Amino acid sequence: MSGVGLRQSARILSMSRRCVALKARKICDHAAYLNQNLRRPFRCEVRLQMDEIETYETKRRERPVTFPILIEANSRFTIWGESGTLRPKGKMTDRRRLAIEADIREFGERKDTSKETVRRTLRHAIPLVKHLRTLRVQTDEKSTYPGLLKAALGSGRIRHETTSSKQERTIKNPLFPINQTEAIARDLNGRLRRESWLVSKQRKFLDQAFQLYMAWKNYVRPRFNRDWETPAMIAGIIKRRLRPGDLVGWRQDFGQRKLPIVPLAA
Repeated sequence: MSGVGLRQSARILSMSRRCVALKARKICDHAAYLNQNLRRPFRCEVRLQMDEIETYETKRRERPVTFPILIEANSRFTIWGESGTLRPKGKMTDRRRLAIEADIREFGERKDTSKETVRRTLRHAIPLVKHLRTLRVQTDEKSTYPGLLKAALGSGRIRHETTSSKQERTIKNPLFPINQTEAIARDLNGRLRRESWLVSKQRKFLDQAFQLYMAWKNYVRPRFNRDWETPAMIAGIIKRRLRPGDLVGWRQDFGQRKLPIVPLAA
């Protein structure tokens, strides 16, 4: 079941919430190793797309979070996504200002780490595209993106195409693949929703959960409902679709150089 929280999972499984949470974190850590170990250079026509979405940790108005997501648009392969902190913004009422001041006293001044988070996200694409002479990248018109793209992926080979974020988000929008990916991620991963009981109390748990989402979306679930192939198969990273048992049944923490680590046998 998609988008089910730990509390409801504990009720369904007749387990304590703590036990479900610990098991979920263990599986998410396992999926993070798998996501790294299975990575190979793309063997498809590559068109990268990136965008940032916003969520929060614990308190929506006081502790906003940015979450950049990077995909290969043709295969819908999710390359990476991770969270970073944002400063509170928007309309400031007296009540909200007092709440922010109380949050600062408890946790310290909240920094805007959007640039650093996007930079780390882009670096995860390097092993997948290092063999390409030219690289097509599509984003919105955020002013920080051109410099970050050139620094992470090389200034000489980047073909950076931008689209206004105000353009209607229909199938005709050049950024439709990343917009659709973000909508699916919010639907399947309740921690990314704007207002939800499923929101993470700490963003590190959001990052953990997204690793499991990436593994399932890339290697188990077909790209579209009409497809048989997964995003990873279309991207040329693996040759067959993984079963759920493959996803969790092979030990991954030995690293990529040790065997057996990945369920690639037919």
